[in-house]
Amino acid sequence: MKSESSLNHDLHQATADSGPLPPQTIGQKLKMIGPGFVVAATGVGTADMITAIVIGTSFGMTFVWAIIVGAILKYYLNEGVGRWYLATGQTILQGWHSLGKWATNYFGVYSVIWGYIYGATAAMTCGLGMHAMLPIMPIWAWAIVHSLVGFALVWTGRYLLFERIMTILIGVMFITIIGTSLLFLPSIGEFTGGFVPRMPEGSLMLALGLIGGVGGTITMASYGYWLKEKDWKGKAFVPIMRLDTKAAYVITGIFTMAALVIGAKFLFGTDVKLEGDQGLLDLAGLLGQEFGTPLRWLLLIAFWSAAFTSLLGVWNGVPYLFADFLRTIRTKKEELHKVKPVSEKDKSYRAYLAWLTFPPMLIFFLGKPVQLIIIYGVLGALFMPFLAISLIILLNSKKVDAEYRNKWVTNAVLIGCLLMFAYLGLNELQKLF
Repeated sequence: MKSESSLNHDLHQATADSGPLPPQTIGQKLKMIGPGFVVAATGVGTADMITAIVIGTSFGMTFVWAIIVGAILKYYLNEGVGRWYLATGQTILQGWHSLGKWATNYFGVYSVIWGYIYGATAAMTCGLGMHAMLPIMPIWAWAIVHSLVGFALVWTGRYLLFERIMTILIGVMFITIIGTSLLFLPSIGEFTGGFVPRMPEGSLMLALGLIGGVGGTITMASYGYWLKEKDWKGKAFVPIMRLDTKAAYVITGIFTMAALVIGAKFLFGTDVKLEGDQGLLDLAGLLGQEFGTPLRWLLLIAFWSAAFTSLLGVWNGVPYLFADFLRTIRTKKEELHKVKPVSEKDKSYRAYLAWLTFPPMLIFFLGKPVQLIIIYGVLGALFMPFLAISLIILLNSKKVDAEYRNKWVTNAVLIGCLLMFAYLGLNELQKLF
C-alpha cells in the first residue's frame, strides 16, 4: 500500500505535468472510466461469442471457470500496458524499441500484413450481420459501407465522440446478449458447478481458446494511446486506470458468460452444429423459430454490434501503433522524449487508416491470397506471446520506478499468459503447415 506522502507526490507530479488532477471519489472515478471499455469491446468480437456458445452447446456450464480465468489474464495484460505508459511516460512502441530493433521490426511487418487481412475480415463480418437484418444490398456492399463509415468517424480525430459511440454500442451488445440469456438462466447449482476447474475429454483446445479469446486482440497495445486522449498523465492516474480496466473486463466476462448460457441451456444435448460467423446467424434463426421474431432480432443486433465495435476499435487504435512505429524508427532514441506524441491528425496515422479501409476491399472480390493468409496466421499466432513477454521484461526493468514494477502475482500471471499463448500459437502454426 502506498503512503499518503507518496500519493501526494504523485498528485503533485500530475499537476506539474500539466495534466488534470485524477478523481478522488468513487463517483468521480466511475464517471471517468472509458478507455478500458473501448479495448474490451474491440476485443470481444463475433468469434468470442460463437466460441462461448459452441462450448456451452458441447459441455454445458462446465467452463464458467475458463471465462473468469480469461478475464483475469486479459486484465493483467491490459493493466500492464496502461501502467507502463503512466509510470514511464513512454508508449508501448518506445518500450518495444528499447528491447532492440527486432521488436519494432516485428511489429512493423505484423501491422502491415495483419491490417490488410483484418480490414477485409472485419468489414465482411459487419456486412454479414447487416445483410441478415436488411438484405437490401449484397454482403460485400454492406462491408464497404461499414469500412467507409468507420473511416469517416475516425478521420474526424474526435476521440470523445468515438468513445461515446463505442459506449453506446457496448450498451446495445450488453442489453441484447444479456436479454437473450435471461430466457435460459441456469440453476444456482449448474452455475456454481462451473466454477470448479474441469477439463472433459477432447475439450483442452476449446477451453484454451475460450480463455485466450476473452476480449484480447492487438488493440490491447493501443490502451496507452487512448489514455493519452483522455488526458490521463502520470503515476497518479494508475489507480483510476486499474479501476477502468477492472470494470471493462467484468463487463467482458459477464457478456461472454451470457453467450455460454445461451449455448448451454438452449442447444446443449442437441445435434446442432454452429461454425464461424454464419453459426451465429443460424442460431438467431433457431431462436426465432422457437421464441418468435423479436428474439431473432435481438441476437442479430448483438452480432452486428460486436462486429462493428471491433471494426471501429481497430480503425481508431491500431493506426496509433503504426504511426508511433514510424516515428520511433525515424527518431534517435535520445531524441524520442522531445518528439510530439502521435495523434489522430498525423499523416502516418491517417495513411494506416486508409490502409485498413481501401486496399482490403480487393479481397471482397479477389479472395484471400493463400500465402498472405499463412503469413497472417503465423504473425497473429505469435503476437500475444510477444506482448506478454515484452511486458514481463519492461515492467521488471529499472525504466519503471520500483513501486510500479511487477509484483510476484503479476509476474506469475504474465508468465502463465506467455505459456498459454505460446501453446495456442504453436497449435495454430501446426494447423497452417
